[in-house]
Amino acid sequence: MNDEMIQSFVRIVGKENIKYSKAQLLAYSYDATANFQSKPDLVISPKNTEEIVEIVKLCSKEHIPIISRGSGTNLAAGTVPTQGGVVLLFNRMNEMIELDEENLTITVQPGMITLDLSTYVEANGLFYPPDPSSMKISTIGGNVSENSGGLRGLKYGVTKDYVRALTVVLPNGSVLKTGGKLAKDVAGYDLTSLLVGSEGTLGIITEITLKLIPLPVYKKTGIAYFNSLEDAARTVSSIIANKIIPVTLEFMDRGTIGAVEDFMNIGLPRDAEAMLLMEQDGDVELVQKDIQKMIEIAVAEGATSTSIAASPEEADVLKTGRRVALSALARKRPTTILEDATVPRSEIAKMVRAIQEIAIKHDVQISTFGHAGDGNLHPTCLTDVRNKEEMIRVEHALAEIFEVAIQLGGTITGEHGVGEMKAPYLEWKLGESGINLMKQIKQSIDPLNIMNPGKIFAKETKTRLVIHNG
Repeated sequence: MNDEMIQSFVRIVGKENIKYSKAQLLAYSYDATANFQSKPDLVISPKNTEEIVEIVKLCSKEHIPIISRGSGTNLAAGTVPTQGGVVLLFNRMNEMIELDEENLTITVQPGMITLDLSTYVEANGLFYPPDPSSMKISTIGGNVSENSGGLRGLKYGVTKDYVRALTVVLPNGSVLKTGGKLAKDVAGYDLTSLLVGSEGTLGIITEITLKLIPLPVYKKTGIAYFNSLEDAARTVSSIIANKIIPVTLEFMDRGTIGAVEDFMNIGLPRDAEAMLLMEQDGDVELVQKDIQKMIEIAVAEGATSTSIAASPEEADVLKTGRRVALSALARKRPTTILEDATVPRSEIAKMVRAIQEIAIKHDVQISTFGHAGDGNLHPTCLTDVRNKEEMIRVEHALAEIFEVAIQLGGTITGEHGVGEMKAPYLEWKLGESGINLMKQIKQSIDPLNIMNPGKIFAKETKTRLVIHNG
């Protein structure tokens, strides 16, 4: 990017809000995805919608790619500027705009940290349920772009279930406002839902209005250990069949349990084949009844040991153990590849067993944890990107995991998004007609393909695998 072009951006946001030194560009050349890196031409920190409009108009005129970036926690190379261009940072757009307690909504800028929002509304007796594991550093804008989930997704749903309204700068520089604080709105196409989870490929989100709910008055946490994956999976199905919808129903396999224990030293049994973390919230009587019933179900289905947290502090330790699973596993090898294949909850045992067999078949190290209650599993491959031969085996193993998930009625991603990493597999899930329809939508909104180009749509689809199960 030449000096004249840089000066054009300087006139919009000020010199102090532009990064273009070699070291600065290198810092924004990657996200949390392994083996993807590419430097942008410029990094810009706008302060409002108006500045973003001017940036987009200039980029549109010059056909410059724009990549919206939150905290860079993306796990599918969704914020890697693989085609160069301008990276937009939202560190100057991180404020709460309005808390509306009459309509139970909060309007924020996209750069607000998820945990900060959650803490703020809870201090006011309200609750924002979506809680991705990266919530301490991930941004609300990133959550909306990826339609992020979290540990509380089983009972409360994911980000899309709480987005009421958006302000978006479209690729031609026009401003679109969708939705509102109202509870019902079926006027025209649901543009809000189209933009949630679009991974920055259709526009730049500059304001977000979220639904809030009353803060639960009480919660209780339990834990159960099993000697078989099947026993843990049956427990999940049985809990749901008993008409209990817990806040949290999380799973960790033996490898993950061991890694977390190495990391935290909290007394987790290393010989357990699987662990389920259960939590319920609501009225005191209902919570106590449900948590006790879930423990009873676990015992009936073969749990070798169970316990109920005696205090909020003890519960926080158990939940932290699950939240740090990725960090604990990442300490084992130089490179960590976290996936999120999702299947119907009735197929969890088959999926976890298949992951273990695939790991052995391709001689790679994979541990699995995830949201058992909604079938969203995170097979985590521990490897070394410098070992080219091993990385080929890793790629084959992950492709096979995606194929098995689809065969079991699932999908290639439940909450991490497609990005560039999973784009070659998207047609496996959607089919040719689905991909073509999405391309037509993208072309109609972004004909110059400047919004996060290279993401979601692959240059070439991977060859479909033939796997015979059972």
